[in-house]
Amino acid sequence: MSQENEDLEESQEEEEQIEAEGTVEVDPLEAALAEAADYKDKYLRAHADFENSKKRLEKDKMNAVSYANESFAKDILAVMDSFENALASMEESEDGSEVLEKMKEGVNLTHEQLKKVLEKNHIKAVDCEGQFDPEVHQAIMQVDSDAHETGDVVQVMQKGYTIKDRILRPAMVSTCK
Repeated sequence: MSQENEDLEESQEEEEQIEAEGTVEVDPLEAALAEAADYKDKYLRAHADFENSKKRLEKDKMNAVSYANESFAKDILAVMDSFENALASMEESEDGSEVLEKMKEGVNLTHEQLKKVLEKNHIKAVDCEGQFDPEVHQAIMQVDSDAHETGDVVQVMQKGYTIKDRILRPAMVSTCK
């Protein structure tokens, strides 16, 4: 039995030695430095996230200010269309009376003034010449035309407008088949 006791004691001593080697004594300074580094990393990430949010909000604010008049501009385009239609019908009129000429002049001056106000507020007419562009044109019909190539704009039914770099209203056009 003494041999067994000695073997048992030896195995217990080996286990204790293995356990003692497995537990590493942690230096409190190193633990504090590691924790500080972890907090610094979290702070830097939170700060970067805050800065990104701040920039995103500033950009959204600038867009809101830039495009605040968009709905007003859409409404005023109907007035512009009416002026253009009035001018076109006056041009077609055969009556050369002095009153009609004065009305033409007044409507023309008002039309020009409205155009200047729109341009001052970064509202411009969409160019409708040449090839159909689905970004700025809305095709409402297709027609046969020997004078145009397939996909070209043949006729403008209603002018389109942009405000800065955004489409305010697409141009309604007919295209060549």
